[in-house]
Amino acid sequence: MRAKRSTLVHLIYFSRLNLAADAATRTRQIGEITRQAQKKNEFSVITSFLLIEQNFAAQVIEGERASVSETFARISNDSRHRDVQIVEWREILKREFVNSFTTGIRSQVNDAIFQKANLLPMFQRGTPKGIAIHALAATLQAESMTKQGIDHLFV
Repeated sequence: MRAKRSTLVHLIYFSRLNLAADAATRTRQIGEITRQAQKKNEFSVITSFLLIEQNFAAQVIEGERASVSETFARISNDSRHRDVQIVEWREILKREFVNSFTTGIRSQVNDAIFQKANLLPMFQRGTPKGIAIHALAATLQAESMTKQGIDHLFV
């Protein structure tokens, strides 16, 4: 007997960002991305985690197959991204991320976590691994939840 196919998938991609060099404008642009994505993801019942390191982005997107496809198509056509590449696309049994859109930007606060993940050399070569991107996003989510006093997820 064949297992039932899931319509729930996750997609991991990475891209190079076309954002401003000055910090204030870049922060405003990332804020715009966050606001727009959060609204669209909530409407499409998407959960996701966006990682930003220097001028690179990587994101885990979870949801129904059609919604994930539409979301990725929108990202691929967004002028703020270039060289968008799918790293992993697979069926999943359940969601692992809790928010419609969360952003993890490398900063002094989380530098040790980003450093341990060591994604920057992979981004620079254009060869990031899905498992490494996913692990960093999951670690940053867990750290954020712990800071909020949430010690267990029922997803």
